[in-house]
Amino acid sequence: MQLASLLTEKHIVPDMQADDHWSAIIELVDFLGDNDLLCNETRENVAQALAEREKITSTGIGNGVAIPHAFSDTIDRVVPVFGRSKKGIDFEAVDNCPVKFVILFIVPRSEYHLHLQTLAAIAKMFNNCGIRKQLEEADDAVAILQILSQTPNR
Repeated sequence: MQLASLLTEKHIVPDMQADDHWSAIIELVDFLGDNDLLCNETRENVAQALAEREKITSTGIGNGVAIPHAFSDTIDRVVPVFGRSKKGIDFEAVDNCPVKFVILFIVPRSEYHLHLQTLAAIAKMFNNCGIRKQLEEADDAVAILQILSQTPNR
């Protein structure tokens, strides 16, 4: 699976403003709602599910990457959003380094295997320091999507 297959330009926040992991999650959930990618009724449930997931352990996986994710009974397809922070976000990541890339996604509860595939694909892609560097230097959402689209499926 390729992350870009789930995204369009309107799923990308090229300059996040959040300073900490919870405000970053809320910023992205609000972005989804404000751009009609997530309905208002679902927004609250998703925020609560993401908060519960973060209580277990931070989804900051290291190397400047966080992958907050949750299940929902009220959606029928994966709802993703990619956020980039130029200044870095304190996400309580496993390596204690600031997070520059937040890939948040919500998966229908019935799609557990898709959830695992999506997590694995994102983790593999962002393990590549060259990709992370290109994404840091990208000018806008169009350039970010182009980089993600050219990344081979591994």
